[in-house]
Amino acid sequence: MALQYSVEVRNAKLDVVETTVGTAPVMELRSGAPPANTAAAATGVLLATASLPSDWMAAAATGSKLKAGAWTLTGSAAGTIGHFRIYNAAGSLAHIQGTVTLTGGGGDMTVDNTNIAIGQVVTVNTFSLTAGNA
Repeated sequence: MALQYSVEVRNAKLDVVETTVGTAPVMELRSGAPPANTAAAATGVLLATASLPSDWMAAAATGSKLKAGAWTLTGSAAGTIGHFRIYNAAGSLAHIQGTVTLTGGGGDMTVDNTNIAIGQVVTVNTFSLTAGNA
């Protein structure tokens, strides 16, 4: 049998992610597929970067944690977004990465437009973390 956790334990596990990453983390949107893991060097073209809101995730509830506030980035290069990375506030340690698609595309994060131009504002529509082992 697989391990099972209460909703309270699942929520606590999710909330510690935000605590570990810290306040006002840096997010990058990049072209191509994500690297093998968060310890690997960044890949693809850096298309946009921004600091997320200080309280960037809502409190976990029912085993999920949703983005908080508006997440917008401005294109610094033209290209097609393929993945994201979320770093600590100094931008020196990647903690989370995943795929990016339009809404309904199945990505770990969805945005309003995956094809961006220099100076174009990109809005993150959805991002959530879900704890397993319900």
